Amino acid sequence: MRIILLGPPGAGKGTQAKSICNRYSIPHISTGDIFRKNISDNTPLGIEAKKHIDRGHLVPDELTIDIVKDRLFQEDCSNGYLLDGFPRTVKQAEALEEFLISRGENLATALLIKVPTEFIIDRMTGRRVCPACGASYHIKYNPPVNEGKCDVCGSDIIQRKDDTEATVRERLEVYDMQTEPLIDYYGKKDLLSIVEGTRAINEVFESICNILGSDKK
Repeated sequence: MRIILLGPPGAGKGTQAKSICNRYSIPHISTGDIFRKNISDNTPLGIEAKKHIDRGHLVPDELTIDIVKDRLFQEDCSNGYLLDGFPRTVKQAEALEEFLISRGENLATALLIKVPTEFIIDRMTGRRVCPACGASYHIKYNPPVNEGKCDVCGSDIIQRKDDTEATVRERLEVYDMQTEPLIDYYGKKDLLSIVEGTRAINEVFESICNILGSDKK
């Protein structure tokens, strides 16, 4: 079972990815994790990627494709995987398709967790964290007992810089520009599956299982 996971920041991809991978016994492959591991291991691909990252540039498509392919050749991917953060461009999607064809493999689906912009802004701007112990809260959905104070250690809770409305909107705009062509690409290939992400976590996961099938692959 080979799955691509799409969805905007704040859509709950991380939570659903963990559940999907546990349910179907497949690895969760995040491009961010791959980059960090290659850089940490000082591999030739990691060294090259670090040059671009240190300059504040996006890692080029060709290098990203090579790093992901290198990961997909590993033994734990033999029965499938969930790709998170790849592909980000149509060029990367085409390269993935060529890779799968060369191995006689197929993509099960490109799974889009769809969440309206205003819902995401409400969800992300309301998040608060405790810098001392790491506990997390939401001012509307999971507030602390005492306003502004961590229930666990009593420290002041804060809003992360990347959870401000301006930052969230900017991230969503970038996501829309990157992902819209992919939605069209996989839609035309009849490989796009859409799940409504505003419902409860367990309900979203149930919908995903209905798409992927109830039995482990």
